[in-house]
Amino acid sequence: MGSLRAILKHPDDLYPLVKLKLAARHAEKQIPPSPHWGFCYSMLHKVSRSFALVIQQLPAELRDAVCIFYLVLRALDTVEDDTSIPTDVKVPILISFHQHVYDREWHFSCGTKEYKVLMDQFHHVSTAFLELRKHYQQAIEDITMRMGAGMAKFICKEVETTDDYDEYCHYVAGLVGLGLSKLFHASGKEDLASDSLSNSMGLFLQKTNIIRDYLEDINEVPKCRMFWPREIWSKYVNKLEELKYEDNSAKAVQCLNDMVTNALSHVEDCLTYMSALRDPSIFRFCAIPQVMAIGTLAMCYDNIEVFRGVVKMRRGLTAKVIDQTRTIADVYGAFFDFSCMLKSKVNNNDPNATKTLKRLEAILKTCRDSGTLNKRKSYIIRSEPNYSPVLIVVIFIILAIILAQLSGNRS
Repeated sequence: MGSLRAILKHPDDLYPLVKLKLAARHAEKQIPPSPHWGFCYSMLHKVSRSFALVIQQLPAELRDAVCIFYLVLRALDTVEDDTSIPTDVKVPILISFHQHVYDREWHFSCGTKEYKVLMDQFHHVSTAFLELRKHYQQAIEDITMRMGAGMAKFICKEVETTDDYDEYCHYVAGLVGLGLSKLFHASGKEDLASDSLSNSMGLFLQKTNIIRDYLEDINEVPKCRMFWPREIWSKYVNKLEELKYEDNSAKAVQCLNDMVTNALSHVEDCLTYMSALRDPSIFRFCAIPQVMAIGTLAMCYDNIEVFRGVVKMRRGLTAKVIDQTRTIADVYGAFFDFSCMLKSKVNNNDPNATKTLKRLEAILKTCRDSGTLNKRKSYIIRSEPNYSPVLIVVIFIILAIILAQLSGNRS
């Protein structure tokens, strides 16, 4: 539910937080009874609670296909991420992974915690995969094959240039965008989006994650993972890990801002992609993560805490995004507001200030030109309401009691 302090500071977060909690409980109770599908949806909740919530937007058949697509790629990613696997073992697995989804007996022990369970019991995922319609299977196999080959390539290759960075992000996330577009088209609910727009949808999310996860990746054991391109970070420090040292704080923030500016180059493509979606459920499935990404970038920009811990949107604002992202007007509005927030943080002395402002102005113009900004109510940039703290505490207690009663009735 978030801390009481955060709710007292943002009292209008309370209702969306309660709705989000109830939605999460409801999603957990929708897990299918069959062993393999039950495992898949249970695992989805464990490896990504946010994705497990967002996927509920989709109709049943498409939801099943996307669930399996996500778990197959999550398993592939678990192999890539496990730095304890020798290269000569890892590379062949990555390259042949697309074949293993057809083998009900295949599994490979790696990863930790819930990811190890996923890999140890991968036969459940394979069994569910084989129950999907053929065109879903073919789309998943194709993307898994291409992604595995790309991951294998970068096991033996550093991310040196920004072109390398785009290529790596294409393999690990842009292909996810292409795969989802194929699944949407296979369902008959959407036209097939262009590869370039689909790729940008994935790159924007992946680059946001890479920026946010700097500290976690650089501290990875037994071997750190480095995805920030040398072409960018070498302008500020001699070694990527030096960005986390306090003595380099000023340079670290400049490098961070450079990375954020690079990520912003994909926003206009993302808005174009989302504006073409027809199905409301698919639209929400795609739009919520994109709004979360621009919000996360707004929080990370010019923020030294990226190199000290985890920077992310508060839970209440996340709940609002999930609750209130329903139309393209909501998306344009959220991107407009978060871009304004980011723009307000740009320091003219930053070496990339001109480029950053140029990209932000282009995003703001796209949002204005949509003609939808007057059709939505901003929940991101607004004056703080003057609520009595005592009243908020009382309301919080009442809603907590109601939530507890509802949970008891459903169990």
